[in-house]
Amino acid sequence: MRLNAKQIAAYTGGQFLVDPIDASALMTGITWDSREVRPGWLYVALPGERVDGHQFVEAALRDGAAGALVTDAPSQSCALLARELGGAIIEVPNTASAITDLARAWRSHLRGRVIGLTGSVGKTTTKNLTRDVCAAYGSVVATKANQNNELGVPRTLLNADPETAVVVVEMGMRGLGQIAELCDFVRPVWGLITNVGESHIELLGSRENIARAKSELFEALPAGVGRAFANLDDDFAAFMTERGRLSERSVALSGFAGHPDAALRGALERESAACDQAVWAEDVSLDAEGRPRFTLCARDAADHDDGALFATVERVPCALSLTGAHNVDNACAAASVGFALGLDLATIAAALGASVPEPGRQEIIAARGGFTGINDAYNASPDSMRASLATFAATDVAGRCIAVLGDMGELGSFAPGAGAPPPATRASAPPLPRTISISSSASASWRGISLQAPRPPAWTRRASAAPTPSPTCWRSWTRCSSRATPCS
Repeated sequence: MRLNAKQIAAYTGGQFLVDPIDASALMTGITWDSREVRPGWLYVALPGERVDGHQFVEAALRDGAAGALVTDAPSQSCALLARELGGAIIEVPNTASAITDLARAWRSHLRGRVIGLTGSVGKTTTKNLTRDVCAAYGSVVATKANQNNELGVPRTLLNADPETAVVVVEMGMRGLGQIAELCDFVRPVWGLITNVGESHIELLGSRENIARAKSELFEALPAGVGRAFANLDDDFAAFMTERGRLSERSVALSGFAGHPDAALRGALERESAACDQAVWAEDVSLDAEGRPRFTLCARDAADHDDGALFATVERVPCALSLTGAHNVDNACAAASVGFALGLDLATIAAALGASVPEPGRQEIIAARGGFTGINDAYNASPDSMRASLATFAATDVAGRCIAVLGDMGELGSFAPGAGAPPPATRASAPPLPRTISISSSASASWRGISLQAPRPPAWTRRASAAPTPSPTCWRSWTRCSSRATPCS
């Protein structure tokens, strides 16, 4: 952002408790963590359950903050320090709401394309892949890590400059109406929904309600100029495009899928009137480390006057640095954005191959004693866990495989048996490693071997019938859920 103190006060409905020495000087960043303050930034004092940000206003000013948003009047020493350093102190009714107010106002300064991204599983990975693909198009700003809530979303907008070519905004939710609230100030022009899974099903009650909540992104896209990106392998794709009234509002539709099966072709045929672009993968395989290799394919209906599907298909080889066949879907989602931007497939494939995972997502760690750990503790849901275990089981490993599993939250009555695969996929599911749950509730969800009450696993089994090697050849797998602020 680039806003001066007068603009900040006007946009937030604030009043100066301490006037800045130069009211026209631009503030170029925002944070509510005093440890992140950089010279010229705006510090926001957020009240918290354990720590009140107002206690750190002086520290922020000493570290170079050009101003602070507060709800409580500063101490005399803090006010004197602000005057001495020339910083502004602005009182607002609510500092959290003020961040949204600033983002709402700053959004009108952004001239680049703003892309909203949501979904039950794969949001952060898809956001990172999309960010890396868009970097080949121009300057890009994307949500940091999984800061996809009511604080992280506005901060993403505020991190962008007017000249930023693409802004990728990851959006989470824990209930109906929350995506709509975020879209109200983000005003996305393009919107991508990765899939509809079971995250937060305790709060929403059904996958259909989750789809309703996610489809609020499509509903928010502007008529005539918007574009939606839908996963044509998802059984709620048609439901969400219908709720978005895409054809009726002349919102373009791009389809993506990780598998070129009959279902994809049927989806393209059903959506042929609206789906003008499609990206998918063919010849998918995994290398010895579990990294996907595939042929990235794309077609543009605008190239064909007769509307013939698959009349001209572009194909290029693609190799991901990420592990897991499920990341082919995420890669195709990101590729569909790049294709809509006009990038050629070779450029897109190169960007996808160079993208690396977030820390804590299938992160390989060499431990002492010859153990290899795969840290996948970023977050967990039934869908992501199935994909993670399938990836692990498909990896070429010499030795025993052990999965250490923690709780999955917000499943409610759906928790028992949540870790089991859908009935349609059980017969073809790859052999999975022995599981160890580390809490009683985890054992209910994962039906693994509980440390508190050992019992045989319900559906998982050893990945190999080979004789047990020495412990130095074991590979451990960890995934634990998190009830932190990021949403799904």
